Amino acid sequence: MNAGSHIVHSGTTAALLLALAACADPASDAPAAPSDPAIQALVDQYAVFRLESDLSHLSANDRQVVRLLLEAVQPMDHVFWQQAYGDKDAALALAAGDDATRQYIEINYGPWDRLRGDGPFIDGVGPKPAGANFYPADMTADEFEAAAAENEALRSLYTLVRRDENGALVAHPYHEAFAEAHMAAAARLREAAELASDPALAHYLMLRAAALDTGDYQPSDMAWLDMKDNPIDVVIGPIETYEDQMFGAKAAHEGFVLIKDMEWSERLARFAALLPSLQESLPVADEYKAETPGTDSDLNAYDAVYYSGDANAGAKAIAVNLPNDEEVQLAKGTRRLQLKNAMRAKFDEIMVPIAEHLIADDQREYVVFDAFFGNTMFHEVAHGLGIKNTVNGLGTVREALREHASPMEEGKADVVGLHMVTQLFERGELTEHSVEHHYVTFVAGIFRSVRFGAASAHGRANMVRFNYFQEHGAFSRDEATGKYRVDFDAMREAIAGLSELILTLQGNGDYDGVTQLMDEKGIVPPELQADLDRLDSAGIPRDIVFEQGASVLFGGS
Repeated sequence: MNAGSHIVHSGTTAALLLALAACADPASDAPAAPSDPAIQALVDQYAVFRLESDLSHLSANDRQVVRLLLEAVQPMDHVFWQQAYGDKDAALALAAGDDATRQYIEINYGPWDRLRGDGPFIDGVGPKPAGANFYPADMTADEFEAAAAENEALRSLYTLVRRDENGALVAHPYHEAFAEAHMAAAARLREAAELASDPALAHYLMLRAAALDTGDYQPSDMAWLDMKDNPIDVVIGPIETYEDQMFGAKAAHEGFVLIKDMEWSERLARFAALLPSLQESLPVADEYKAETPGTDSDLNAYDAVYYSGDANAGAKAIAVNLPNDEEVQLAKGTRRLQLKNAMRAKFDEIMVPIAEHLIADDQREYVVFDAFFGNTMFHEVAHGLGIKNTVNGLGTVREALREHASPMEEGKADVVGLHMVTQLFERGELTEHSVEHHYVTFVAGIFRSVRFGAASAHGRANMVRFNYFQEHGAFSRDEATGKYRVDFDAMREAIAGLSELILTLQGNGDYDGVTQLMDEKGIVPPELQADLDRLDSAGIPRDIVFEQGASVLFGGS
């Protein structure tokens, strides 16, 4: 962990958490309002982490670039509120003056608990719409499919679907629907470009500003991958599709401001060159690995200094693999961003206590941060392996699998990433610790991730993997202690088997097969739920929430 970054344990005062959950600088010392104890317990499941980083190596201009980027990503928060729920003030009014409830609404960007299957935590609130607020609340899937057959813009990642005066479905481009927020963000990006010391960063910032104005993101995605020596990075705009659980077709707005860790990034760079040979080693028939991954892919480590919008909702990402555009991936590859400070916070405050409660005593020594970092990194690398287009003419994997595309992709990345770790140890490319460290740390990581619930893409992927591995003997549970033990040989076989299954389902665009897999294995069995409840009873945080912003990063200046 870099100097200055630290955890404030759960139970932090309501007044502080109110500021944090709102994704803003702490602003008030006013006494907290009364809080519902049950909701306060939900708020307290988040440990508070200060997003700080050493900026001493940056020039004065580049430090100003960071300030401008902090301002640029904040409008993404406003847009995501509209996409996830609608009117933020209306959502906060549901708290009826209760401070803890207001905090938890802000953490979740609505009245549905993202760590508990999106269940409502306020009485009288119905289920969360599968399509969030991307589509009309009364729209059916059949109605959408019929309309989209006539108007392809309805399927765009970058349009809201609304009704016209006659009730017909129409597409509203994001850059028009959210013009004010896009213009504000673009203005800050252009100001930052004028000051940036790295020409490639400046070029990217200008193109990204233009993308927010026009809705054409591909040129800026290409430019983003062309950056190699930039000390600062920013991810901004409509990015991931997890929030759309109806079709997985609409990108949600988010922002990350990042400070690159040059030393760690240099250590990781050599793995990108191995992608073509790792693609060839996948345990699946040749037609399911016929595409060649881009060789310009980067692996980089960063300190995150700001999360906004979708990135800040509920469970926080500790690694990112972008861009998602399949054409860009095939042409240029991707960049894998390892958010080292946030990752370290989760390992120290969540993973280590989980291992103490759920990993067999004689295997607990295998749970180490380097393996956690490596497993997370190779999860992101694995997103670039396999294929993006079906083998039987059903279009892209994302189009063919629809709402199941994200869970399957996350499941693929987890298990194929672990297959890559196995391969790299066998080749002598990985030498720190052992494959056994990675396997046991991986299992401990399942327990960490599945506490986010089985409703999200990552949650369903976790449960498919957990149930498949358990059925194939990759680990066993001691009835007397309630702790889990990894069988290393069986784990290796289960990794190969599940990799083959998922890659084949993706390549075939087998929507029905994926639906069956998710229905059968994408669930939390009662025994596991009881073990997860033990973690809650022990007071182990489920995730982290941030204290962030200019006053945190620059010491109040």
